[in-house]
This record gives sequence, C-alpha cells and structure tokens, in this order.
Amino acid sequence: MSVSTAASVQDICAPLPVLGADVTVPLVTGGEVAYAALDYAASAPALQRVWDDVAAYAPYYGSVHRGAGYLSQLSTDLFENARRTVAEFLGCREDDQVVFTRSTTDSLNLLAGALPAGCEVFVFETEHHASLLPWRDARVTYLDAPRTPGEAVRTLEHALADRDPYGPALVCVTGASNVTGELWPVRELAAAAHAHGARIVLDAAQLAPHHPVSVRDLDVDWVAFSGHKLYAPFGTGVLAGRADWLRAAEPYLAGGGASRSVTRREDGGVDVEWHDSAARHEAGSPNVIGAYAVASACKALTEAGFDSLVARERHLIEKVRTGLAEVPEVRVLSLFGDDAPRVGVISFVVEGWNSSHFAAALSAEYGIGVRDGLFCAHPLVRTLLGSDPQTQGECGAPEAAPGEKSLNAIRVSFGAGTPDEHVERFVTAVKELVTDGARWNYRTENGRCVPDTSARLSCPGRWRTRPPGRAASTCGRRRACRCPRRRGSC
Repeated sequence: MSVSTAASVQDICAPLPVLGADVTVPLVTGGEVAYAALDYAASAPALQRVWDDVAAYAPYYGSVHRGAGYLSQLSTDLFENARRTVAEFLGCREDDQVVFTRSTTDSLNLLAGALPAGCEVFVFETEHHASLLPWRDARVTYLDAPRTPGEAVRTLEHALADRDPYGPALVCVTGASNVTGELWPVRELAAAAHAHGARIVLDAAQLAPHHPVSVRDLDVDWVAFSGHKLYAPFGTGVLAGRADWLRAAEPYLAGGGASRSVTRREDGGVDVEWHDSAARHEAGSPNVIGAYAVASACKALTEAGFDSLVARERHLIEKVRTGLAEVPEVRVLSLFGDDAPRVGVISFVVEGWNSSHFAAALSAEYGIGVRDGLFCAHPLVRTLLGSDPQTQGECGAPEAAPGEKSLNAIRVSFGAGTPDEHVERFVTAVKELVTDGARWNYRTENGRCVPDTSARLSCPGRWRTRPPGRAASTCGRRRACRCPRRRGSC
C-alpha cells in the first residue's frame, strides 16, 4: 500500500484548531518563530474545542456519584455520558465495559492484574514499554520483531499453538508503532489469537488519534489508549472491552467507589462487596474533567471525519518522507518497508550526527520540537539500529563511546492539528543541518545536548564559535564547524 495520498490537494482538509498554535519560541541565533510541535506521538496538543468544552463545564464541577446536589448530579451525568461516548467512539459491544484510567500504561497494568490464573502473555519485542512490561506476575513469551505483517501473524500462530500448557492466553499488540508509525495487522492477529483460544488487547495509543478504531470490526477483546495522545489533556486513559475478566479480578485499587457495601464481622474484621461494573476498578474520586475531555475529543474527531483526517495526514507523510528521501545521509527506520501503511510517526538517524545533537539543533535554531532517544521502545529501536537488542545504553544519551554506535534516533510525529508549514520547515531544517551543519556550539548538560549560551558569533553567515579557551562540544558530532570560509577553524 502506497504512503502517498490519492486525494487531490484541494480535497485536503485544514488542520483542526489546537492550543498553542500561536505560541512563539526564542531562537538561539536571535529572534522568535512560531513553535512547530512535531512530537504528537508523545503528547498531542489539546484541540481548541476540547479546551472550550472543559472551560464551559468547569464552573459546574462537582463530586461524582456522591452528592445529592445539582452540581454533583450534573457531574455524574456528564461522567457517565462520557463513558457512553467513548464506548460509541470505540465501537464497543453491548456488554463491554469502559474503565477510565490514567493512561495506556495504567490501563494495561489494570488488565495485567485481571489475568486469570495460569494465563500466558504473548507480546512482540517491538512494543512500547507500556505493553511490554506490565505482565510481571504472568508467564510471558516475547516474540522477535517481524519484518512483514504476514510474518507477525505466522509468528504468533506458531507461538500460540506451541504453548505448554495449553491454557488461557493473552496477546498484547500495538495498532501503530510509536517508533515507525507502521500499522500492524490487528484484525489478522485477533483472528489468530481466537483460533488458538487466546484473547487479545490492542494498544491503540498511536492508532486511535489517526484512524478509526472499532472493537467489533477488529474483533479485539480489549483496547487501551491515552487521552493526552488523542488531543485531550488532564491525564485520563481508557481500558474498554470484555467484562468477565474484569469482574472476576480483585479491584485495581481498593477504596470508596469500588465497593458496593462494607460491613463489620463479629470477629472484628470487615466484609466487602465490590461492584461488578466499571466502578470496580475506579476507586476514589474520578478525574471527571479528564473523562469529559476524552469524550469531547472523541466527538471532535468523529465529527471532523476520519476519512478527511487520514487524507490530510497522508499528505503530510508524503511531504516528510519525500523530503527525507532527498537527503542521502538520512536513514528512515522501518520494520515492514517503505510501502507499509502508517500514521504520522517517522523515526530516522542521520549519518555523522548524534540524534540528541540533531534534535537540539532543530529546537534551538528552527523552533521545531521533535523527540530523540529510544522512545520507550528500547528493544525495537536497538533492533532497527542494527545493534544487539540486549546492548545497554542510556536512552537519549548525547554521546557514544569511541567506536560505538549511538543508540538513539530522532522521531518526528504529527497529526490533525499540524499545518503544512511545520513539516515544510522541518524538511528544510534537516537539509540545512546536514548540508551546512549547526549554527551554534552545543554542550552536554544533565545528559542532554543543549546550546552553549556563552557562544559568540564568529563565523560569517551560519556559524558560531566557542568562547576562547573552551574545547568545542560536539554532542557526538565529529566536527563542530564546516564553514566554507573558515573550515575547521571554529
């Protein structure tokens, strides 16, 4: 499937209004520029509509499920309506539960605590740590990174068929990689899981903001995602899906709201009857505003239309990938190949540059925010970089030891709120940095590559020099200056 869009330019919708679109940031070279937020895969900016909805509700905020007053009842209705909105957004089955959590990580840890006895978990090494690590009390089979979607399905089928004992099993898989942006064959993996008596949970943190997600259509048992990647603030996540394992499990947190009744026993102890609804795993006063924000984002994306949003995103992907392809020193990381369908998440490395240094220059000299490091997917990034997946290395470390590979990469990510100018500026910046080098000296501070603010303009045009007597800090780059007029003298 080609990454290029079939839609004509005039069919591309405008970016959705987001907070921060008018924020300007200072440049180390002087002046200010509109901030280009290209780190959506970490946290997407809040939609303006979501913020407006939250602001309109804020004066009416009240306790949930615990008050007879008007504002408490209003907030309770709003909270439960948010649950129904999310269920509709995810295409949930009639008897599915929607549990509000703090994040995708929280959701999958909740599910990990609900596994039946003897359950074995199957997870690819390509997963985000939120999917890779929660299964501490279960037997886990880690599957090697596949190089095609078909290989992913075959690998899972063989692993499930060979499990011993042949008991309950859970497959955890991402919908879209937070490193490469590539879409995974979720429907086929779900079919393979069910054919071998296993269940499957979908990590939709990177998929839900970009593509429609339907529990019914994909035939997954659970789905987890985070509000802060779905253009909603306030630290709310969702776990939605089958109720039986959740009802049978001990509450994720013990406390008010999760309990239906608590009575004293004659021996002095207490007996607790827990709810069997989603409230069982939502002890304590819930994040009402967070849940409302997630529901508002779900409505906004649905009303904008995913067909239009996907067409626009493919248009941006084409711009970025075409631009990067014109720079021979750039290598884009991929599992499934150039033609694999993907969302707006692209990771790459630049020959001769440490990724932390490159990301710092994009920020300081161009006002562009990207991510560098291992993206909380250490085994995958190390595999893609051609290193031993077991090699240790600090995530995002700005310098590698002599003769060793730099175990980090650069990630650019974008979405429904990204204007064309941001990705165009990014492509231009990459080309200029690779061709001419950075305009400023950089140094390592607290494990990060940062501009050396004591540097002074010395070279003509694009170049700055270090203060007298200070050695140049290249943050992993071999040369601090390639000025054509003063090559090697900075």
